[in-house]
Amino acid sequence: MTLLILKLVLSHLLGDFLFQPGAWVKDKENRKYKSPYLYLHIVIHTVTLFVVLQFEMKYWLGILLIAISHFIIDLLKVNLKSKADPRFLFLLDQLLHVLVIAAVVYYYYPYHIDFTSLYTSELLLLFMFIILTTLVSSIIMRMIISKWDVTAYNNPQNSLNKAGSYIGMLERLFVFVFIVMGRWEGIGFLLAAKSVFRYGDLSKAGDRKLTEYILIGTLLSFGLAMLLGVGYNYFVQVLQ
Repeated sequence: MTLLILKLVLSHLLGDFLFQPGAWVKDKENRKYKSPYLYLHIVIHTVTLFVVLQFEMKYWLGILLIAISHFIIDLLKVNLKSKADPRFLFLLDQLLHVLVIAAVVYYYYPYHIDFTSLYTSELLLLFMFIILTTLVSSIIMRMIISKWDVTAYNNPQNSLNKAGSYIGMLERLFVFVFIVMGRWEGIGFLLAAKSVFRYGDLSKAGDRKLTEYILIGTLLSFGLAMLLGVGYNYFVQVLQ
């Protein structure tokens, strides 16, 4: 079963990404079902499936199901392109392809998914600490540093929308992962990398208040992530 899963996923990655140039995607979006690349894409995807599955004819029904469903999903995607968020359509498109692959694998090798495994103490603890590290920490930091008004130093026209929040969540998540894995040296690398990127902003601003504000935010962000990482490791030991 595992080998079939790997082969089907590899075929999907090859057919949907490696063997599908960006020009084909654009043409499909513009011409929809009239685009010859839509049909060529399905042919290439089908051939890729046969090759990766080593022409084992016992999988012919699965290949046919994947090819037909792929055509329908891609056709729906290009027709909804102008009506929905492209990012949402991409995720939905890939999710539907994965579900079809899962159905094909189940047809040949029936399996059972134990959803109760999602409710183990260890997994619930991990989810809880990820939320604390990303979302809750952002709120805590916002409450602490809101006493300093630095709006005069921030130019929203030169910044991506909510980029600071996302950067903060990602850096805390990296720190959390480094600590959980016992790779404390990774925190130093991350802090050094952030300092290099921030150096240009601080040198251009030439303002001590902005420097202190950024330093406080950085120390708070890293401090909370480190505290949560150590706390997670402690509770994991308690649960064992």
